Order: sequence, then structure tokens, then C-alpha cells
Amino acid sequence: MTRVKICGLTDPDLVRFAASEGADWIGFNFAPGSPRRVTREAAASLLMQVGRARPVALLVDADDAEVDAVVAVGFPVLQLHGAETPERVAAIRKRTGVEVWKVLGVSARPDLDSAGEYTAADLLLIDAKPPEGATRAGGHGQVFDWTILDGWQPPRPWMLAGGLTPDNVAAAIAATGAPAVDVASGVERVRGLKDRELVRAFLRAAKEA
Repeated sequence: MTRVKICGLTDPDLVRFAASEGADWIGFNFAPGSPRRVTREAAASLLMQVGRARPVALLVDADDAEVDAVVAVGFPVLQLHGAETPERVAAIRKRTGVEVWKVLGVSARPDLDSAGEYTAADLLLIDAKPPEGATRAGGHGQVFDWTILDGWQPPRPWMLAGGLTPDNVAAAIAATGAPAVDVASGVERVRGLKDRELVRAFLRAAKEA
């Protein structure tokens, strides 16, 4: 069964709802400028609602002080969504001892070439590359051409993201063989605010694919 991460939650009731509906991971976004951004103080409260789901902290080019502060809140997984190098990923993994994911933005097959360099990453999250001129690293709701993954041999465990919705997630899983999927904007009717029915529909579509 495909595993699912619902990312960018800010409301405790929706965190509890997503967990109760079967989300495997719930992501909390600490990226400056994101409409889904949470503070560490808010995240500490939200973590109390995750149930059996595993909480994931999304960071963008965070320095050591921010990394340490987020880990101290109680996050067992860090998702690095910036321009972190393989060396930086390894340093964060060693420094914190928690699980570390690295996001790779792709739009063409050569964008996958660096995947094998991230040997310290516990998981690679393959996402659509941000559009030109974008001020945020992710959450743009863009789908990339899934055929660039044809024949790709993932060097690490991996997850698919990028413009996934309840309507296309089953096709995405069928096309790529993704063992896990991640969604943020695809379960929102208003940017930054998750919709319960879309969350439920996405989880059902992904897990039944």
C-alpha cells in the first residue's frame, strides 16, 4: 500500500483529522514566506495531535541554530527543501541523529543525476522544480513529466511530489511506481488551508491505487 504524507498543516483539528484518516506522515512547514509556515511554538502544540502519523519538519537552507531548535521541539524527521549540498545533508544527519530527507526538484532527466550523491539522506523526495522566478522552494502545485522517471533506479528510498491531487495521484503512482506520495496544495481549496474532504479523498485514492 502506498504511504502518504500530508504537508503544510497549521490547524490542530486538521492534523488530528489527517492522522485519523490514515496519513503516514504529517508535514509542518518552517520555510519563511510560505503560506503554510508555522512557528516552533505552534508546532509544539500541533505535534500533540499527530496520533500514529510521523511528524516531519520542512526546512529550507536552515542554519545549525534553526535545525537544533526544530529538533528540540520533538521532530523525528527533517525534510530539507533548499539548496542543501550532500555534505550539508550529511552534517545535519550527524549533528541531529534524526531521520533526514532531501528534496530534489526536477523538470528533466538530468536533474536526477545528483540523487546518488546524497548518501546520507534517509529518503529522497522527488518534486517538481520551482517555476522560474519563484520565491518559494515548493508548494506550487506543479506537475512534472513523470516519464523522466522511466527506468530510473532510485539510490535511496524515495517519495513522489509535485502537483498531486485526489484526481491524479492514482495515475501518478501507476506511472512511476512511487512507494510514497506527498501533497500540500493539492488538498487545498484556499491557498494554505487544507480541506477535509480533499484530504480524505487524496488518502483514499493513494492507498487504493
